[in-house]
Amino acid sequence: MNKSVASLWRVAASFTLFSVLALVAISCSTDDEGGESSKSKPLVVYSGRSESLIAPLIADFEEITGEKVQVNYGSTGTLAATLLEEGDNTPADVFFAQDPGGLGAIDSLLAALPENILSSVPDWAQDPENKWVGTSGRARVIVYNTDMLTEADLPDSIEDFAKPEWKGRIGWPPTNGSLHAMITAMRQEWGEDRTKAWLEGIVANEPKIYEKNTPTVAAAGAGEIEVGFVNHYYLHRFIAEEGESFAARNYYTRAADPGSVILVAGVGVLAESDNKDLAQQFIKFLLSATGQQYFTSQTYEFPLNENAKPNNLLPALEDITKPSIDLGDLIDLEGTQDLLREVGALP
Repeated sequence: MNKSVASLWRVAASFTLFSVLALVAISCSTDDEGGESSKSKPLVVYSGRSESLIAPLIADFEEITGEKVQVNYGSTGTLAATLLEEGDNTPADVFFAQDPGGLGAIDSLLAALPENILSSVPDWAQDPENKWVGTSGRARVIVYNTDMLTEADLPDSIEDFAKPEWKGRIGWPPTNGSLHAMITAMRQEWGEDRTKAWLEGIVANEPKIYEKNTPTVAAAGAGEIEVGFVNHYYLHRFIAEEGESFAARNYYTRAADPGSVILVAGVGVLAESDNKDLAQQFIKFLLSATGQQYFTSQTYEFPLNENAKPNNLLPALEDITKPSIDLGDLIDLEGTQDLLREVGALP
């Protein structure tokens, strides 16, 4: 048994144990008022996380609780705009976003979460105003082709990819929400002028454009590009499907810059929801051992609840050199998109 398979086996074993424990805990849970949770009204979730990622987890929640969940899938930005348009009349109970910027955009529509939810994740992974919590961690990385490069060939900082020597060698998905979140983090960490200069350098290097992360990683593995800017977990899906021979790997920048910022997928409860008890039960499930081990073993993300076992295929969160960025401040996605248009990265 090779090391990768053995690591996945250990994670799967932990996942099974934690699932049994969580099944008992959640099945016996009651609402905050001490009464039994109502099964008369489905929980309505607006999800910026894709159906392929979270549908199995939602099905587990339905099976464990006996409750029904109706999910409206879409991009985080589109769903945030929908929620703002619907306002107090939204049918949504929960907004499940792929990044903190989407949650911050509708902060005024969210209800404060109770301490027994907030205490499940570290302070850096939750809203300073207690309106949302992270559910899993997603690191920004440089994916690189292993036939063309080694880690020793890669710079310490993502800033160096704006240098002319990288012309024609880079791929990126300029419409992708996670890339926008990273650039928003750049603006917070570096300021507008330095971020604009980096973007101008990347555009001048004529990067190949892809629709999203998956084809960017595929292009790196195929040698279409030498490096790409993506989230860490896409690579591990390719390796799981194609084997260790897949010719790409992740590189975590060594400098404390936004190149390795840890973003979070997160969730909040709509203030106008009349199903808040079930909404909070759903969030507790996502942060339970079952939910956290699902993200760890099935989607290769970083768990945020310290009681969950990390995936052995990933570096420890504390070993990643990351910037000190307040995720609650990553809300000006519109300003980031305007900047991308200004430098010609977006139409």
